[in-house]
Amino acid sequence: MNEEGIKKAKAARRGFIRRLAGGAGLFAFGGLLGKLATRIGRDRHVWQIDPTKCAQCSNCSTHCVLTPSAVKCVHDFSMCGYCRICVGFFVTEPPKLDEGAENQLCPVGALRRRFVEEPYYEYTIDEDLCYGCARCVKGCASFGNGSLYLQIKRDLCLNCNECAIERVCKGNAIVRIPAEQQYITKKHA
Repeated sequence: MNEEGIKKAKAARRGFIRRLAGGAGLFAFGGLLGKLATRIGRDRHVWQIDPTKCAQCSNCSTHCVLTPSAVKCVHDFSMCGYCRICVGFFVTEPPKLDEGAENQLCPVGALRRRFVEEPYYEYTIDEDLCYGCARCVKGCASFGNGSLYLQIKRDLCLNCNECAIERVCKGNAIVRIPAEQQYITKKHA
């Protein structure tokens, strides 16, 4: 082989290696973009509780990776009857109709009662105390109008890839929703 043939062969090999390296680089870049797009897509969804499916099983309080749980009770005031005897607040057949701990469903006193005017009372949730046990929700759903229900608070939730609560939820109520969507409420479920 003459000198000119050797130069052409070397140039051809260099061109082949350049194209091969360029293709490998392009392939790696595409993989990186795909991974990034998947991560962005996943981050744009959050875990939430569908209140129409919630079985008030109390797994939210015991299976969340956070202590206390990122699940909190919320109160939809537009649905509430402001009843004197709230079945989400009081145990069934309470000894007295006062705020004594022995009369309340909530084991930590997170559901607060405030007199408005006869015969109306306002009920609010102290989120710092609430740990998502669902006792008040169960009482309200069983005998009341369902104005108390559970939600996963976005500012608390770690948004794990696999929600520990979702795996044990008896009502299959834990779902992924777009982050842009508001919380699932009973009105919008």
